Amino acid sequence: MFLRGFSLLLMVLFITSCDKFSFSKNKNIQDLDTIVDFSSVDTFPSFKPCDSIIDKTKKTDCFRTTIHQKIGAELLQHTFIIKDSIDEIIYVDLIISSEGIFTLHAIQSSNNIKKVLPQLDGLLRESVGKLPKIYAANKRGIPVSVKYSLPIRIKL
Repeated sequence: MFLRGFSLLLMVLFITSCDKFSFSKNKNIQDLDTIVDFSSVDTFPSFKPCDSIIDKTKKTDCFRTTIHQKIGAELLQHTFIIKDSIDEIIYVDLIISSEGIFTLHAIQSSNNIKKVLPQLDGLLRESVGKLPKIYAANKRGIPVSVKYSLPIRIKL
């Protein structure tokens, strides 16, 4: 009888004391953010003069202004002779690699531009090839490749 009572007491002790031990993971550890938005980057690519800017919007504006200036200056070195006036916008799609290297992905222009200025595609390829290496975009501290669509107004 004593053994039976002792066993019962021991079993009750084990059952009631199990809630004192936590077998689950430590609840104080913060969950990692596992949702990643691949449609945006944390830091935009930047040229050397823009890299010292801290404000994200101003840094992005500096990048856009600089790339427009560099490609615009390259195109202004060439003379175009046409019969009728042109005022159109073309889009140059650029890939900026995680190493900061520009690659021309596509040129979206009207058939009129292609007919009147057939040399424009070649000049844009050459202009993009002359762009300097830049600081790549970052996502969570890791350099990533990005696609940038550059609008260029052709007004002759």
